[in-house]
Amino acid sequence: MMINRDSDWVRMFNRRAAVIAGGQAVMISALAARLYYLQVIESERYRVLAEENRINLRLLPPPRGRILDRFGQPLAVNQQKFRVLIIPEQGGNLRETLAALSKIVPLGDHERERVRQEAARSRGFLPVLIRENLTWEEMAQIQVNAPDLPGVVIDEGLTRHYPQRENAAHLLGYVAAVDEKDLTGDPLLQLPGFRIGKAGIEKIFDPALRGRGGTSQVEVNAYGRIIRELERKEGESGADVHLTIDERLQYFAGERLGPESAAVLVMDIHTGELLVMASSPSFDANAFSRGLTQDEWKALSGDPRSPLTNKAIAGQYSPGSTFKMVVALAALEHGVITPDQHVYCNGRMALGSYVAHCHKKEGHGAVDMVTGITRSCDVYFYEIARRLGPDKIAAMARRLGFGATSGIGLAGEQSGLVPTEAWKKAALGDIWHPGESLHLGIGQGYLLSTPIQLVTMTARIANGGLAVSPRLTRDAVATAAVPLENLGIAPEHLEVVKKGMVEVVASPGGTARASKLRFKDGEMKGWQMAGKTGSTQVYRITAAEREAGMRKQTDLPWELRDHALFVAYAPVHEPRYAIAVLVEHGGGGGTAAAPIARDVMEEVLRLDPSRKPRVDDSQIAQNAAEAPT
Repeated sequence: MMINRDSDWVRMFNRRAAVIAGGQAVMISALAARLYYLQVIESERYRVLAEENRINLRLLPPPRGRILDRFGQPLAVNQQKFRVLIIPEQGGNLRETLAALSKIVPLGDHERERVRQEAARSRGFLPVLIRENLTWEEMAQIQVNAPDLPGVVIDEGLTRHYPQRENAAHLLGYVAAVDEKDLTGDPLLQLPGFRIGKAGIEKIFDPALRGRGGTSQVEVNAYGRIIRELERKEGESGADVHLTIDERLQYFAGERLGPESAAVLVMDIHTGELLVMASSPSFDANAFSRGLTQDEWKALSGDPRSPLTNKAIAGQYSPGSTFKMVVALAALEHGVITPDQHVYCNGRMALGSYVAHCHKKEGHGAVDMVTGITRSCDVYFYEIARRLGPDKIAAMARRLGFGATSGIGLAGEQSGLVPTEAWKKAALGDIWHPGESLHLGIGQGYLLSTPIQLVTMTARIANGGLAVSPRLTRDAVATAAVPLENLGIAPEHLEVVKKGMVEVVASPGGTARASKLRFKDGEMKGWQMAGKTGSTQVYRITAAEREAGMRKQTDLPWELRDHALFVAYAPVHEPRYAIAVLVEHGGGGGTAAAPIARDVMEEVLRLDPSRKPRVDDSQIAQNAAEAPT
């Protein structure tokens, strides 16, 4: 019995040993298979994962494209920028290092505390920004004193620079840091410190100006410290944008406007190219590029003259008497008056119990259309507007560019307002009253326009009734010869209006007679400018105020004075350029706006940028020096 029991135990042991051995064999086989799978079949995948832990791919911001004027002169460029950083692990005693640095670059207690806090939060080998936009002198002093500034390094980059500063700021816009709402999936937008166009041309053409980012492959250790750069591929610079603007004229116009709250535009009447778009007061676009301080922002946003508003496209004003050409063309087209038919002006016009006055208290006497435009007789235009009604005037206004945006694409442009009977009923719930036609006839009442609409109107009159539209870029498609639509205005009607505009400046009785062109010799001797003055009433002096002695615009506070307007084209014998000038609260168009237009137009004709290549003064001197004697 004892032997049988031992035999059973041996057999049981052998079975268990065999099971264990089989299990071990299965486990070893599975392990071998797994190792084979990981080391042979999946080897490439894990090699890539390991490389990704060892190698970082970093995006490099590309240089932003330039904005150039019509002759290739820079309006927005990239400028070298220096900033100072510190690597905490190399900086020794951070407090002492920052104290030493502050003797070169003044650092306040707040700035130094910010650097210490950022250094405490980040890894010691990661640089911490101390100050941006160092001057060349500051950068050089830091480099000279490098032995006494452990861990302090200079980083070089690019920042946006606007050579014209204030003179083209509204047109060009500016760049600023990316907001969350700007994120579109473009990885460039997620780079720290990357800037995009926020206004003006910078915003319209931002995707093209932005360019394509480059890449840098760097080897890092387990802590993320960069060991070396393995490969670098530079990005593609942004495309340059060529504008129609002439930077010489843009600068001249900005300087001529000076401190006035004003706008001026100059346009080629055949191509629509805008040579000048100036708005004053302005702002330094470079301040936005580096980042405004709180005090700077308060000063700009709180200024009653609205330096942040591009008055050339966003300012809406009653056009005043500059609108009288529109009324005259509508009257001729609908036959409510002939050019030679007279309206008698005794200084006032009664319509029921309502009495409308002419700007000349004693009246102009018998007035025909040319005289009505020349002397800006309100009674004449009251009468033809009464005969026309608002809808016929509105139809002509829209053909000449009012009531719609220009299509140049700048953000903030306003469409103005051209009132009709239907508009008033829908917007105000009231019928059109006959007295309102009188106000419309002299460009006031509900009517609103922008300076860019005024220059468009003037260009369409000057070029013979062709639907030219303003544009800002000189691209191949836009510069191609594309026939302009004819607005269908009778040439003989345009000639009557243009004759009146010539007399406004040339005639002794013209409202802008003091603003004739002053060319006395050379090929431009005797050249003339044709134009039309306008004033828009902001505040009406009451009878009580007149009794108290307040009779002139200069007696009123600045913000209550009339707006001054002037539109013109030149030269009369071969029209090429149109101009519109607005001076907010400037008083009379003939005294405030017309002299500005004359000065700018003289410079335009002297340079004649639409027909002559640019020749700088330095080039003129060089050519003279090289000329044979």
